[in-house]
Amino acid sequence: MNPKHFATLVALAVPLTVPLFSGPATADETCLSPYMAKIVGQEDFAYIWTLGRKGIGDEQDKLVTVDVNPGSPQFGKVVHSVSVGGRNEAHHSDFTDDRHYLWAATLDTSKIFVFDVHSDPGHPKLTKTIDDFVKKTGGVVGPHSTYALPGRMLITGLSNNRDHGGRTALVEYTNDGRYVATHWVPTDDDLRGAVKGGKYADGYSYDVRALPRVNALVSSSFTGWNNYMMDLGKLMADGEAMKRFGNTVVVWDLHTLKPKKVLDVPGAPLEVRCAWGANHDYCFTTTALTSKIWLIRRTPDGDWQAKDVADIGDASKVPLPVDISITADDTRLWVNTWNDGTARLFDITNPDAPKQIYSEKIGAQTNMLAQSWDGKRMYVASSLLSNWDKKDAGGGGDLEYFKGYTWDGTALKPTFSIDFLAEKLGLPHQIRLGARALYAGTAPEAAVATAP
Repeated sequence: MNPKHFATLVALAVPLTVPLFSGPATADETCLSPYMAKIVGQEDFAYIWTLGRKGIGDEQDKLVTVDVNPGSPQFGKVVHSVSVGGRNEAHHSDFTDDRHYLWAATLDTSKIFVFDVHSDPGHPKLTKTIDDFVKKTGGVVGPHSTYALPGRMLITGLSNNRDHGGRTALVEYTNDGRYVATHWVPTDDDLRGAVKGGKYADGYSYDVRALPRVNALVSSSFTGWNNYMMDLGKLMADGEAMKRFGNTVVVWDLHTLKPKKVLDVPGAPLEVRCAWGANHDYCFTTTALTSKIWLIRRTPDGDWQAKDVADIGDASKVPLPVDISITADDTRLWVNTWNDGTARLFDITNPDAPKQIYSEKIGAQTNMLAQSWDGKRMYVASSLLSNWDKKDAGGGGDLEYFKGYTWDGTALKPTFSIDFLAEKLGLPHQIRLGARALYAGTAPEAAVATAP
């Protein structure tokens, strides 16, 4: 059978064959793939994909494991770390659909490091390094999001090896690390069958999320290697470079991975988070350069539209929205802004009109977050990019950290904080959660689900 046909059949079958948890889930990040086995119960570990920095510890990128179970004597402590050799611009990571392996991508060397997290969840092991990504994919540079599809990992690129600009692609690999296909993002001169919905078709990419019930995949856009590896101050002073940021969101056919429509979302749309409700056919993204929340919605006739629905802080002060996280009931959206180190909470009960209802200063800068499915716990890490991070905290508090919080419905309450510079670990970027029970196969907490 043609591999693409096989992948389509699997994608159609999995939602019917994976056991559904009959009650409300009580833990797990809300941004994960709906095809992924879900933690139900208390998470035990946080895996932090961490950038090495010259002069700090062993100076290498590493996966750092922190115990986040309040019942553990090691709660809030680093229990393990594994270095990968060199500095590769560690950025995003995610699990395979069975959650046995964590794929951790890098933006500079384009290597992907694969960790076994199921054999001993508290002590992940590096089991594979994909170091021929650029060659295999036909020139894609900067693997970013590693996103679980049935039996596959879908990887977004940020750049290419011809001009190191933003023209790039989505890439498929099998779970065991074999290259499958490259799907270039539509451009004005090669729309690849997509409909251009506005002024732009720039070919850029960044993040990706799926809405299986409507056979849709939504990707966002950022910038190429030339920009993201440049010093931030130099970049912001370079007028021509500042023009080279993405202005699009692309809607793809999930099963064929063919682009359907290119939507204008000006200002570098970053993370994509899709609603979980059975009748909620929409996703959110935020624009780094214009500080806005955008709604990406499927219309009743099956078309897709993008709409600017809210401001995030004062755009003139460049708060730079980075990571976002939607609550499992689709009523709230956390938005972290890197430049002012603040977490903001928006009421999105009406997705067309989000309203900020809370904010909390986290540190001098803040970036990625992960929240439990019940919304009662949240974890935050600080680093954005090695050449963009601030060099000192000034009067803004902690600089490079991993922090845990509880949310009581009205305020964030700190539970632990780890200074990654003092611990000589590096720059903590992205967070994923793990649990022993997921792999035990005996406890009720080991149940899995693909939807709430």
